[in-house]
Amino acid sequence: MSENALQTNAPWNIYKKISFRFFFLLLSLFIILNNNGAFTFLSSVLQLPNLVLHDLIPWFSKNIIHYNYDFTIYTNGSGDTSYDWVLLLFIFLVSVIGSIIWSVLDRKRKSYNSAYYWLVVLVRFYLAFTLMLYGSIKVIKLQFPDPSLMRLLQPFGNASPMGLAWTFLGFSKGYNIFMGIIEVSAIMLLFRRTVVVGAFLSLAATAHVMSMNYFFDVPVKLLSTALVVMCVFILAPHFLKLYRFFIRYESQQLEKMYRPKFKKRWLYFTAYGAKYLYITASLVFLISSLIEQRKTYGSAAPKPFMYGIYNVESMKLKGETLAPLTTDSTRWKQMIINYSGYVRIKKMNDSSANFTTVFDQKKKELLLKSTDKDSTKYVLNYNVIGKDRLILSGLTEKDSISVSFKRKDLKDFKLINRGFHWVSEYPYNR
Repeated sequence: MSENALQTNAPWNIYKKISFRFFFLLLSLFIILNNNGAFTFLSSVLQLPNLVLHDLIPWFSKNIIHYNYDFTIYTNGSGDTSYDWVLLLFIFLVSVIGSIIWSVLDRKRKSYNSAYYWLVVLVRFYLAFTLMLYGSIKVIKLQFPDPSLMRLLQPFGNASPMGLAWTFLGFSKGYNIFMGIIEVSAIMLLFRRTVVVGAFLSLAATAHVMSMNYFFDVPVKLLSTALVVMCVFILAPHFLKLYRFFIRYESQQLEKMYRPKFKKRWLYFTAYGAKYLYITASLVFLISSLIEQRKTYGSAAPKPFMYGIYNVESMKLKGETLAPLTTDSTRWKQMIINYSGYVRIKKMNDSSANFTTVFDQKKKELLLKSTDKDSTKYVLNYNVIGKDRLILSGLTEKDSISVSFKRKDLKDFKLINRGFHWVSEYPYNR
């Protein structure tokens, strides 16, 4: 679409009309069926189509395109499930077929100025609220928390690409704030005068996220790509003028976006009042919910009781001292308390066992219950000696057990103790 085709009453050519119909259906359907928390107050309504799609998409996959997968899996922590990709294909086919039918039935229409305006409004608001949500949880360091104790102990080569990315991004609070501010600046998309600047900043932010998702195999490739496409869609009418300005060094002036005129003044005030009321309410809800989440999750959340890494110094089972053999699958090597209610025990052979925990601080008792199928259970007394010593003693089933620990100083990790340096005589690359 040329830079002024949507600003005047000039008729559109057939290619512009067909492309508009396709993108109107494609983007509208994608946004409606992938709310992703963008429209907070409409989320319950926008979930209703899933009641049908959760049956329709598996049927479409099995009977139309003959692609079989685990049909019980829907969108979860991964946004790139088989369901999501088949849903995208379904949306694409509906958009193609729908635009053809629309073109036949509405072939005499000269332009779609008003419909284009409202489509851009929908895309702008979806982009803005999505990026503001993701940006906010970066600013308060909620999306990428500090490297966990288990991550610090994990051999570097055993990390997944996504785990490496999360550790890299979670290490630096400053980088989180920097990324978050760029994404939060998408708020400029909500206002007509700053749409172009907001779209450029949003394009930079989403392109960065998309590249991370692709190159570190993060399962949000579909959504991040869609956000990049939406940024390009908003900027598309201005491409020619931007090319002339940046490449050919010709003076240019961007034209204001087309805006439908309200015949009655009260309609104007009602529309804009509703807009700013919705924006304000959404921001208040977002900020208040993030404040509550910050108290529960992420780096600012309170640490669990006895948080830390405990290295085993000695261990007795049935009264016999177990030698620290690296092939032993019974003797403990470390105990890691990272999250409230859970503990991980590492054995000498580097195998791990996970347990739920119940601390009785009055009786100084600890109950460990295995989360694995063997349902191992420990009833232990704990004794904290000084700042870094811990002794556990009690029973596992009917067998006596006693373990002596020394708590590891987390400052021993180079990742934590290196800090920031203006002057480095040599690279500190370890």
